[in-house]
Amino acid sequence: MRKITAIWILVALGMSSGIAVARAGDDVPEQQSSAVDFKNDLVPMFTRLGCNAGKCHGSAMGRGGFKLSLYGGSPKADFNQIVHHLGGRRINFTDPSSSLILMKPAELVEHGGGTLIEEDDPAARSLLRWIEQGAPYLEQRQLDRVVVTPSRLIASETGLETPLRVTAYFDDGLHRDVTHLTQFVAEDSNAITVDSVRATARVERPGRHLLIARYSTEVVPVELIAPMTSRPIDLSLEVRRNYVDDEILKTLEELRLPVSTSIDDATFLRRITLDLTGRLPSLDADLTVAPLNREALVNDLLASEAFIAYYASKLSRLFRIQSKIDKNKVTTTPKAARNFHDWLAEQLRKGRGYDELARRVITATGDSETHGPATFFTLAEDARLQTELVTEIFMGSRMKCANCHNHPLDQWTQDDFHGLTAMFAKLTRQQVIQLNPIGRNIHPNTGEMALMKIPGGNFLPRETRDGRGELADWLTSPENPFFAKAIVNRLWKSLMGRGLVEPVDDFRSTNPATHPKLLELLAEDFADHGYDLRHTLRTIALSGTYARSSNPVDENESDDRFYSHAFRKPLAPEVLSDAISDVLGISPQYGDEVPGTRAVALRDGAVASDALDILGRCDRSKTCEAAPPSIGPLAQKLHLMNGELLNGRIGAEGGRLKNLIHSDHTPSEIIDSFYQVALNRRPRPEELEFFSQWLDDARPSSEQMEPLEDFVWGLMTCEEFSVNH
Repeated sequence: MRKITAIWILVALGMSSGIAVARAGDDVPEQQSSAVDFKNDLVPMFTRLGCNAGKCHGSAMGRGGFKLSLYGGSPKADFNQIVHHLGGRRINFTDPSSSLILMKPAELVEHGGGTLIEEDDPAARSLLRWIEQGAPYLEQRQLDRVVVTPSRLIASETGLETPLRVTAYFDDGLHRDVTHLTQFVAEDSNAITVDSVRATARVERPGRHLLIARYSTEVVPVELIAPMTSRPIDLSLEVRRNYVDDEILKTLEELRLPVSTSIDDATFLRRITLDLTGRLPSLDADLTVAPLNREALVNDLLASEAFIAYYASKLSRLFRIQSKIDKNKVTTTPKAARNFHDWLAEQLRKGRGYDELARRVITATGDSETHGPATFFTLAEDARLQTELVTEIFMGSRMKCANCHNHPLDQWTQDDFHGLTAMFAKLTRQQVIQLNPIGRNIHPNTGEMALMKIPGGNFLPRETRDGRGELADWLTSPENPFFAKAIVNRLWKSLMGRGLVEPVDDFRSTNPATHPKLLELLAEDFADHGYDLRHTLRTIALSGTYARSSNPVDENESDDRFYSHAFRKPLAPEVLSDAISDVLGISPQYGDEVPGTRAVALRDGAVASDALDILGRCDRSKTCEAAPPSIGPLAQKLHLMNGELLNGRIGAEGGRLKNLIHSDHTPSEIIDSFYQVALNRRPRPEELEFFSQWLDDARPSSEQMEPLEDFVWGLMTCEEFSVNH
């Protein structure tokens, strides 16, 4: 009993820890009551020790017959487990030092988690004092916010130790230092070393790294940055066309990352045409005559039908539009899927604000085969999946964790999740969407009907019939912290290859943007311009950052998120399929669609297509927003190497190669033609020299069919063709 005896001696000597509390603005802390506050003192302590983590007693089933709420999300339930469960065996009021709740973490009796508290640990003293006080449930004040100092640190070099301080602010105006009750976890333990006892962090390698500080229900990220290079850089002379460049260059200077050069007109033409229309550029522009007017080009592309077709396809993937039959029951008819796609295209054609588009989708009722937005409520199988779909699309938030417990890394509670689900439970899930007066959602904690609730806000009145109007009002308000950011982050990724928040549907405080101020500016600008998708796309496309080369320089090669150079973006399966068709001159057949239909124009994600399946199209029954693999699946590679996707079309009659041969073009002319249409450039001298070794302009092209087919195959499978660079 050495450890507990030592604790008793400390208590007897009057060394039990009082809790320093100060009123906001005071310099001298006041002394709090000696009563231990279960919610604000003990629950955070259990979190800091790891007792209520998912791998310990915070798991769904608990551990060793003892279950705590995950990270202290339900303090009253934790209190009942500790004090009353199993006849109160964990608390010994006669001999407090023999209580299991103290003996276990001190490992005076066998404990699977090992020794968590020592004899001079403040945690042991707090536990002991609480039991001596009768183990009451006290909740003296409500937590308002938590501030970590520093919240962002730019170290001059790696290896420097940074002290951390955590201050909790409460609803009664008091604040206190809770560093000793805070759990610090590095997002990457190889990048940051944390000393929990001394509350310090040390950055071990260059880059931007996150440390997560958790006190009570609050989770706060700390950004720690160590420069990527040893010497400061000056980017004051770099191109700055708008606020995008200002924010990107500011971060690059902090990280001491040099930038790659700007791209030429030909590269810009190919990049922006693919990004805004999903098509290879036409050969109409002669860049040898006059410089490219990039602003005019962007405006023309944004005004084109090709833009509407491509971004309607993108929105269709976002909304996961596809017909489906579940166990012989049609949940989304092909007609309804096409109708929703067409409706989205029409909103783009009319320049409808994204806020109004969202409102019409969220509040839709009617026959899904005649009213496109109503289809949205046939795409999820039940009300809970509808909640996940709505929050991922319109808030960029993965709220599904809150189905079973309060979200461990975000602000969302079970009340938030089931309050939204209660709204969607009031809808039928058939071809005709209408209110279902008897629909309800049972809250798993209470076993009673959940009340409708705005996420993070108030419950709606019990008599509310349809809460979707209130939800749409809250979502599309300019003050909403999620809605505008979620969509501009997706637009940013569409052009830049990576979201400022990544994954794009995982917005939370513990997954902050790489450039928080830029994300705020983009969202504010978007709202100020009527939630106009084209405006934000134009702003990004005309920035100097967008026009940066994808070729890194020596000191920015390792940059994978700060935009010192452009990222090489693999063409989406639909775009790649169309590009192959444009180059080869022969299109595949997509289901029962009209021959010649483009892949990006398909209105139903379930349309049969071997070509798209080979190229890796997304199954829209789940999110299509995961980052594509850097190396495609093996099956795709094998099909491209030796499958009918290419081989059956390269030398086919009616295709580009056969037409050029029939027109008596020389091999050099054929090579030049394919280069221009596929890569938007002419072959370089060294490339022509290479081809001249196995193709002879003095012989008819018809006699050199096999090497010409090999040339076309090589062009179709090279990285320069299959990525937007």
